[in-house]
Amino acid sequence: MGKARLEAFSDGVVAILITILVLELKVPHGTDWAALRPLLPVFLTYLLSFVYLGIYWVNHHHLLHTLERVTGGVLWANLHLLLWLSLVPFTTGWMGENHGAAQPAALYGLVLLGAAVAYTVLQATIIAAHGPGSKLAAAVGRDLKGKASIVLYVAAIPLAFVRQELADALFVTVALIWLVPDRRIERLFGTPATGVGA
Repeated sequence: MGKARLEAFSDGVVAILITILVLELKVPHGTDWAALRPLLPVFLTYLLSFVYLGIYWVNHHHLLHTLERVTGGVLWANLHLLLWLSLVPFTTGWMGENHGAAQPAALYGLVLLGAAVAYTVLQATIIAAHGPGSKLAAAVGRDLKGKASIVLYVAAIPLAFVRQELADALFVTVALIWLVPDRRIERLFGTPATGVGA
């Protein structure tokens, strides 16, 4: 399998997930602005999850751009990432409908943690396939953003049971960390700038 097919398949899955995500936004029965007020927590959770899926889509694109060959390990690591991303719409819906509840926020954090670990595994699998002296290994370096994200997710999960708003703040913080431009892969591989972290 070529990397174009792998990328097309992954893009299709993310597009479907974004479509499923928006289906959680139910149309209100009222016709005034007040009818939208109860939907605000659902909308904010949707918005955060949309940003997360967008970040993964952009970073995944950059990561696959570095591929010279697709191995079985890369295929399985990619599927592992897609598994965790496929759970985002479910946890988004549960958290949005039960805003302020600890268990939905903790599960949301667990899914985000699983996706972050899976992305790290995919990145490591690609590096292993191309060797420790590869350009991707040089671009990723110590991967401080990736490690910081995992630490923040691990902190957010139990924090959801103490104060759910603090867990939400950590989820938003991780998203903001990845929205800050990071051109490590772009610099070494010459991919076009997108303004979103790699």
